[in-house]
Amino acid sequence: MSGTLNRMLLATAFSVSIVGAALAEAPKKSEVLTTYADIAHAKYSDSLLTAQALDAAIDALIANPSEATLAAARAAWIASRVPYQQTEVYRFGNAIVDDWEGKVNAWPLDEGLIDYVDASYGAESDENGLYTMNVIANTSITVNGSPVDASSITPALIAETLHEAEEIEANVATGYHAIEFLLWGQDLNGTGPGAGTRPATDFDTTNCTGGNCDRRAEYLKAASALLIADLEEMVANWEADGAARAALTEDEDKGLSAILTGMGSLSYGELAGERMKLGLLLNDPEEEHDCFADNTHNSHFYDQVGIRNIYNGHYKRVDGSVISGPSIGDLVAATDANIHEDLTAKLDATTTAMAIMKARAESIEAYDQMIGEGNAEGNAVVQAAIDGLVEQTRPIERAVAALGLGSIEIEGSDSLDNPNAVFQ
Repeated sequence: MSGTLNRMLLATAFSVSIVGAALAEAPKKSEVLTTYADIAHAKYSDSLLTAQALDAAIDALIANPSEATLAAARAAWIASRVPYQQTEVYRFGNAIVDDWEGKVNAWPLDEGLIDYVDASYGAESDENGLYTMNVIANTSITVNGSPVDASSITPALIAETLHEAEEIEANVATGYHAIEFLLWGQDLNGTGPGAGTRPATDFDTTNCTGGNCDRRAEYLKAASALLIADLEEMVANWEADGAARAALTEDEDKGLSAILTGMGSLSYGELAGERMKLGLLLNDPEEEHDCFADNTHNSHFYDQVGIRNIYNGHYKRVDGSVISGPSIGDLVAATDANIHEDLTAKLDATTTAMAIMKARAESIEAYDQMIGEGNAEGNAVVQAAIDGLVEQTRPIERAVAALGLGSIEIEGSDSLDNPNAVFQ
C-alpha cells in the first residue's frame, strides 16, 4: 500500500510541477536576451583567458623546448577548448559570430601548407596548389601566382596571405587547429591508437629536428598571438555596447529566433551531421574535429554542454563562478510546458550519450578508433550521440512555433538527409 501511495504522491507532485510550469510568469523577452548575451560575454572571456594561458605555455616551450614544456602547452591547448566549444551555439544565429568563426576554428586543414608532413600525405592535390607549400621551410612563397616574402612569419602573413589562400577552405593557417597541428604534428595512426607525436626538439634551435625550428617557433607564436587578438575582438562584440549584443537586441523576436537557430543548427547539421555522421559513414579519422590531439570527444561533448546551458540560462565559468538568468527555456516552459519537458529531457539524454562517449575515449579507445570500420561497439556509442542530437532538434523546432517566431532555417547535412550523396 505504501509503495502505491508513494507512486501516487510522486505522480501528483509531477503533475503539479508541470501545471506550475505552465502557469509560471513568462520572463520578459529582453531579460532572456540579456542572459544570453551575458553568457556569451562570459564564455568568450573565458576563451580569451585560457588562450592567454596557452600563449604563456607556448612562450615557455619556445624558451626551453623539452617534453615537459611541450606537454604543458598541449594541456593548455586542451583546456582552452573547454570554454571555446561552449561558444559554438552562438554561431548560426548571429552573423557577427559566424563571419568571424572561420578565423579561429576552421577545419579540416591541409597541414602541408604550414609544415613538413609524412610521405603518406602525398606530394600534390588536384584541389589545392598549396597542398605542400610548407611556409615554415620556405622564406619565399607564391600565392595566386605572385611571389610573397615569407622571411618573417607574422600574424599578418598567416591571417592575410595564407589563411584560406587562393579561396581554398582547406588552407587553414590560423586558429586552434593550426596551433594543434604545430603542437602535436600529424596523427599517422589511422583508426589505431595514438595521437600526433611531434617531438619537443622540433622547436629546439640547438638540437633541431624537422628543420627550421626557429621558424616553426615563430609560426606557433604568431598563431597564438593572432588567436588572442581574435578572441579579444569577440569579447568586445558582446560588451554592453558591443555590436553583437546590439544586433541581437534590435528586434526581440529575431533575437529569440537567433538563440533557437544556433541551438538547432549546431545540434543537427553541424555536429550530428558534418562533424559526426560523416566521419562515421566514411569510417575516416580525417573527419574528426581535433584530429591531431585526439581531443574530439571533448570538443563534441562541450558543444552539447553549450547548447544545454544556453537553453537553461546557466553557465559555470572557468573560475567556478556562475552566470545565470531568465532563459529561453523559461520562456518555453511558460508557453508550453510539454515542449519544455520534452526538450529538457532530450537535451539531458544527449548530454548523457556524449558523456558516455567521452568516458569511453578517456578509458578504452579514442574517438577516431570509435568510428573505425568494423568497430560495432564504438560505432554504436557515436551513433547514440548522433541520434540524441537529431532528436533534440525536433522540440527546438516546436519551441519556435510555440513562441510564435515563424520559422527558422536549421542547417542540414547530406550525411543525415541524403547519405548516398556522401559516397558519390
